[in-house]
Amino acid sequence: MAYYGKCIETVIEQLNKFTPKRDNPEQFLEAAATSLQALSPQKQSFVLEVLSGCLEYRKLLTVVVDAFYVEDGRLCLRVDHSRFEVICYLATFLLEELGFQLFHNIIKSQPVDKMCKFLRFFFNPLHLCSWIKDEWSLIYEPAHVKENWIDPLMRWQPEVQELINQLEGMSASQSSPLKTKAKVTEPKEFNLTAPRPRTIPAPEPVPVVAKPRPVPQSTYQPPREQQQLETVKRYNRRKAEELLLRANIEELRCAMPRSCREPVQGSKQQLRLRFPPRIRKTPKLTFYSPDNVLVKLNTTAILREGALYQRQVEQELQRVDKLVDGAGDFSEFFEWQKKMQAKDREEQLAASVCRRLQGKLSHEEAVLARQSLVQENKQRVEQQKEQMAKLMLQRAERRLREDRSRKELVEHVIEGQKNAKAAQMKLAKGRQQTVQEAIEESRGLLQRRAQAAQEEQRRRCELISQLRALETQPTRKGKLVDLTQIPGYGLEGEMSVVELRERLALLKENQRRKEEEKRDQIIQGKRMKSQELQKTVEQISLCRAAMGRSAALRWEEKKALAAAPAAPSQDERVQQLRRRISERAAERSRQAALLHVSAPRAARPKPRAQLEAQHWLELERSRERRLQALQQGGSGPGPARRLEAA
Repeated sequence: MAYYGKCIETVIEQLNKFTPKRDNPEQFLEAAATSLQALSPQKQSFVLEVLSGCLEYRKLLTVVVDAFYVEDGRLCLRVDHSRFEVICYLATFLLEELGFQLFHNIIKSQPVDKMCKFLRFFFNPLHLCSWIKDEWSLIYEPAHVKENWIDPLMRWQPEVQELINQLEGMSASQSSPLKTKAKVTEPKEFNLTAPRPRTIPAPEPVPVVAKPRPVPQSTYQPPREQQQLETVKRYNRRKAEELLLRANIEELRCAMPRSCREPVQGSKQQLRLRFPPRIRKTPKLTFYSPDNVLVKLNTTAILREGALYQRQVEQELQRVDKLVDGAGDFSEFFEWQKKMQAKDREEQLAASVCRRLQGKLSHEEAVLARQSLVQENKQRVEQQKEQMAKLMLQRAERRLREDRSRKELVEHVIEGQKNAKAAQMKLAKGRQQTVQEAIEESRGLLQRRAQAAQEEQRRRCELISQLRALETQPTRKGKLVDLTQIPGYGLEGEMSVVELRERLALLKENQRRKEEEKRDQIIQGKRMKSQELQKTVEQISLCRAAMGRSAALRWEEKKALAAAPAAPSQDERVQQLRRRISERAAERSRQAALLHVSAPRAARPKPRAQLEAQHWLELERSRERRLQALQQGGSGPGPARRLEAA
């Protein structure tokens, strides 16, 4: 077992020297073979075979060993990585060739506990048939892996399990419990000094808490925004009525020619801004929904909505201008489009015919080219035959010249061998003389080197004595520092510490001034941005109010059309029903007159103020019902919702 243990240790030592990124496996094996020439031939062949196999199948072995370190070998050292690779290679590739007895001896020559852990992990059937097989199949063919490596390992399972049980028994016998001593140490108590009694601390004074402020009365009062919202609603209602009256008076004005209308004063920007002024106390960046829920708009939403309304206004103005000026007819364009499509079809037909003819032409050209190529090939074959005949003649002549030169060379070599002995004698004498001269020269050099060494030793002794004399002299430990003095190193821009501090103070002051200026610029920019945002919010509120008024007008028109009395029907059945109703009403009035019953309260005429109040109440209820219907329908913010928000 010691023999196999030495062989395995040699393989492990060589594997530890191998670096995949730097070394080439073939060159590494050649270097290892030269370094192992001192071993016996049998041992050298075994070591080289195992080493080459480990290098060839390094990927397969690394997969198993790395997984072992992750799961069962957490307490094993990384130094044993090569040892586990060698054992894995022997079990996978050389177990059939070596035999189980030789493998048993090799395992026993290694550390017992490490081999027991690794063999239990590697020969686990669950590991072999699951992830080891899958990982090896990624590198080699799955059929080759299963037939040549996995199946033989599964066949050796019983013998390997017996070997693992023997190793466990050996490790248990080696780890015998420690012998306890007969006399046990008895602890003794320390002789500590008794602590002094602690003094009772004085009670801390109770802090006097300031009286809290009472809750303000505004907490229990309704918010002021609700009153502002009611004010805005009344204002919007009054403006909507005024616009409705103006629209009814000035209807169909856009259909008139531009010369008959009033001259437009100002640009489109001025036309956009000719809306009624808003109330001073209207919120700037907040709007309220009908359910009294506060809705805050951020800067992005305000700018996006402002840009949307701006585009809508511009598009509307462009559309009105085009309608006033008159729009063009597209019939000429359609005729031109048909002509162009017909022309394109004709061009496509002509192009297809051209392509077909071009195909026929290319076929004819290909046939001609093939024939010319055959003719050229025949000429080339004849030329090559003539060249080969010339080359054969030149080759025969060259062989004759080479034979003659070889004969002459042989004669020269024979003559040189005759004169070689005399030259060797002269060379040996010359070498003896040079060796004698080199010996004498080396002796002289050794003598001079010894004298130089003695001189150097003497000089070092003198330096040591001088250094010791300097060390015995008293030295001044303290050092006076003048902060106003320039060091004088000869550098550019050199200054004293005081000047440096003054310049740093000036730099800090300049930096602080720049920061204040930048802060002022930022504040000014924010103010300008807030002003622009305020203008955008005002425009948005005006646009929303206008859209709400237009929506209200449309709704009132629809309602008026729906409430308009229908034309009297000429159907006989309808007239008959009406007559019957009138008869019933007359009969009811006669009965009421007989019974002296007063008319109901609903039939009495109402004053004008009460009729107007009832009218506006019905309008408010109808608007609320319409808003609830829009909210239940899941529609976006329509005109009614924008009117309520404004």
